[in-house]
Amino acid sequence: MPYRAPVTDIRFILDHVVNFAQVAATDRFAEATPELVDAILTEAGRVATDILAPLNRAGDTHPARLENGVVIASPGYADGYRALSEGGWVGMAASPEYGGLGLPNGLAMAVDEMMSGACMALNLKPVLTKGQIEALEHHASDAIKALYLPKLISGEWSGTMNLTEPQAGSDV
Repeated sequence: MPYRAPVTDIRFILDHVVNFAQVAATDRFAEATPELVDAILTEAGRVATDILAPLNRAGDTHPARLENGVVIASPGYADGYRALSEGGWVGMAASPEYGGLGLPNGLAMAVDEMMSGACMALNLKPVLTKGQIEALEHHASDAIKALYLPKLISGEWSGTMNLTEPQAGSDV
Protein backbone atom coordinates (compact mmCIF):
# COMPACT_ATOMS: atom_id res chain seq x y z
CA MET A 1 0.00 0.00 0.00
CA PRO A 2 1.53 3.34 -1.01
CA TYR A 3 2.12 6.02 1.60
CA ARG A 4 -0.41 8.80 1.87
CA ALA A 5 0.36 11.61 4.30
CA PRO A 6 -2.28 11.77 7.07
CA VAL A 7 -2.94 15.50 6.67
CA THR A 8 -6.54 15.33 7.94
CA ASP A 9 -5.53 13.31 11.00
CA ILE A 10 -2.69 15.67 11.83
CA ARG A 11 -4.95 18.69 11.48
CA PHE A 12 -7.46 17.02 13.83
CA ILE A 13 -4.71 16.44 16.41
CA LEU A 14 -3.51 20.04 16.15
CA ASP A 15 -7.06 21.35 16.57
CA HIS A 16 -8.54 18.98 19.15
CA VAL A 17 -5.65 17.45 21.08
CA VAL A 18 -2.84 19.98 21.04
CA ASN A 19 -5.05 23.11 20.97
CA PHE A 20 -2.81 24.72 18.38
CA ALA A 21 -5.12 27.75 18.28
CA GLN A 22 -3.83 28.68 21.73
CA VAL A 23 -0.25 28.63 20.43
CA ALA A 24 -1.20 30.67 17.37
CA ALA A 25 -2.93 33.22 19.61
CA THR A 26 0.40 34.30 21.09
CA ASP A 27 2.20 37.34 19.72
CA ARG A 28 5.21 35.20 18.78
CA PHE A 29 3.18 32.91 16.51
CA ALA A 30 0.38 35.22 15.38
CA GLU A 31 1.28 34.55 11.74
CA ALA A 32 0.42 30.85 12.17
CA THR A 33 -3.17 31.42 11.08
CA PRO A 34 -5.46 28.46 10.36
CA GLU A 35 -5.17 29.23 6.64
CA LEU A 36 -1.36 29.21 6.75
CA VAL A 37 -1.30 26.01 8.80
CA ASP A 38 -3.66 24.33 6.32
CA ALA A 39 -1.49 25.42 3.40
CA ILE A 40 1.67 24.17 5.11
CA LEU A 41 0.15 20.81 6.02
CA THR A 42 -1.29 20.36 2.54
CA GLU A 43 2.01 21.12 0.83
CA ALA A 44 3.97 19.00 3.32
CA GLY A 45 1.57 16.15 2.61
CA ARG A 46 2.16 16.55 -1.12
CA VAL A 47 5.95 16.58 -0.70
CA ALA A 48 5.85 13.55 1.60
CA THR A 49 3.48 11.56 -0.61
CA ASP A 50 4.71 12.52 -4.07
CA ILE A 51 8.43 13.15 -3.58
CA LEU A 52 9.72 11.33 -0.50
CA ALA A 53 7.59 8.19 -0.34
CA PRO A 54 8.68 6.91 -3.77
CA LEU A 55 12.31 7.13 -2.60
CA ASN A 56 11.76 4.72 0.27
CA ARG A 57 12.03 1.61 -1.91
CA ALA A 58 15.05 2.98 -3.79
CA GLY A 59 16.87 3.27 -0.49
CA ASP A 60 16.17 -0.39 0.25
CA THR A 61 17.08 -1.74 -3.17
CA HIS A 62 19.99 0.61 -3.92
CA PRO A 63 21.48 1.68 -0.58
CA ALA A 64 24.16 4.33 -0.24
CA ARG A 65 27.64 3.07 -0.93
CA LEU A 66 31.25 4.19 -0.90
CA GLU A 67 33.05 4.15 -4.26
CA ASN A 68 36.65 5.32 -4.53
CA GLY A 69 36.29 7.43 -1.40
CA VAL A 70 33.06 9.08 -2.56
CA VAL A 71 29.65 8.41 -1.00
CA ILE A 72 27.00 7.61 -3.60
CA ALA A 73 23.50 8.19 -2.20
CA SER A 74 20.48 6.11 -3.12
CA PRO A 75 18.83 7.12 -6.41
CA GLY A 76 16.68 10.21 -6.01
CA TYR A 77 17.88 11.08 -2.52
CA ALA A 78 19.77 14.20 -3.63
CA ASP A 79 16.65 15.50 -5.39
CA GLY A 80 14.51 14.62 -2.38
CA TYR A 81 16.81 16.48 -0.01
CA ARG A 82 16.90 19.42 -2.41
CA ALA A 83 13.08 19.54 -2.31
CA LEU A 84 13.19 19.64 1.50
CA SER A 85 15.88 22.34 1.57
CA GLU A 86 14.46 24.57 -1.14
CA GLY A 87 10.96 24.21 0.29
CA GLY A 88 12.09 25.69 3.61
CA TRP A 89 11.17 22.53 5.52
CA VAL A 90 14.53 22.37 7.33
CA GLY A 91 14.15 25.83 8.88
CA MET A 92 10.43 25.89 9.65
CA ALA A 93 10.84 26.54 13.37
CA ALA A 94 14.21 28.29 13.14
CA SER A 95 14.74 31.97 13.81
CA PRO A 96 13.84 34.31 10.93
CA GLU A 97 16.95 36.29 11.86
CA TYR A 98 19.02 33.53 10.22
CA GLY A 99 16.65 32.53 7.42
CA GLY A 100 14.15 30.35 9.26
CA LEU A 101 10.39 30.72 9.15
CA GLY A 102 9.92 31.13 12.91
CA LEU A 103 6.87 28.87 13.00
CA PRO A 104 5.82 26.89 16.08
CA ASN A 105 7.87 23.79 16.74
CA GLY A 106 4.66 21.79 17.12
CA LEU A 107 3.81 22.51 13.49
CA ALA A 108 7.35 21.62 12.39
CA MET A 109 7.04 18.33 14.29
CA ALA A 110 3.74 17.57 12.58
CA VAL A 111 5.42 18.11 9.23
CA ASP A 112 8.34 15.91 10.30
CA GLU A 113 5.87 13.16 11.14
CA MET A 114 4.68 13.15 7.53
CA MET A 115 8.17 13.39 6.03
CA SER A 116 9.52 10.63 8.29
CA GLY A 117 6.52 8.43 7.60
CA ALA A 118 7.18 8.80 3.90
CA CYS A 119 10.95 8.13 3.97
CA MET A 120 12.65 7.99 7.35
CA ALA A 121 16.05 7.21 5.85
CA LEU A 122 16.10 10.48 3.92
CA ASN A 123 14.34 12.62 6.52
CA LEU A 124 16.89 11.77 9.21
CA LYS A 125 19.28 14.25 7.59
CA PRO A 126 17.08 17.33 8.10
CA VAL A 127 15.81 16.04 11.45
CA LEU A 128 19.36 15.81 12.80
CA THR A 129 20.15 19.21 11.31
CA LYS A 130 17.19 20.69 13.19
CA GLY A 131 18.81 19.46 16.39
CA GLN A 132 21.98 21.33 15.46
CA ILE A 133 19.98 24.45 14.67
CA GLU A 134 18.18 24.36 18.00
CA ALA A 135 21.39 23.75 19.97
CA LEU A 136 23.15 26.64 18.24
CA GLU A 137 20.18 29.01 18.60
CA HIS A 138 20.15 28.43 22.36
CA HIS A 139 23.84 28.07 23.20
CA ALA A 140 26.17 29.50 20.53
CA SER A 141 27.80 32.90 20.44
CA ASP A 142 26.45 35.45 17.98
CA ALA A 143 29.50 34.92 15.75
CA ILE A 144 28.95 31.15 15.60
CA LYS A 145 25.24 31.64 14.97
CA ALA A 146 25.97 34.01 12.08
CA LEU A 147 28.43 31.54 10.58
CA TYR A 148 26.49 28.28 10.89
CA LEU A 149 22.77 28.95 11.17
CA PRO A 150 22.07 30.39 7.71
CA LYS A 151 23.75 27.43 6.01
CA LEU A 152 22.08 24.84 8.26
CA ILE A 153 18.65 26.46 7.97
CA SER A 154 18.89 26.66 4.17
CA GLY A 155 19.93 23.01 3.97
CA GLU A 156 23.25 23.88 2.33
CA TRP A 157 24.97 22.27 5.31
CA SER A 158 23.65 19.51 7.49
CA GLY A 159 24.26 18.44 11.06
CA THR A 160 24.96 15.15 12.74
CA MET A 161 23.59 13.48 15.82
CA ASN A 162 24.47 15.15 19.12
CA LEU A 163 25.50 12.20 21.26
CA THR A 164 25.30 13.01 24.93
CA GLU A 165 25.93 9.50 26.21
CA PRO A 166 29.33 8.44 24.83
CA GLN A 167 29.42 5.43 27.16
CA ALA A 168 26.34 4.01 25.37
CA GLY A 169 28.20 3.54 22.09
CA SER A 170 26.00 2.27 19.28
CA ASP A 171 23.10 1.68 21.70
CA VAL A 172 22.10 5.36 21.46
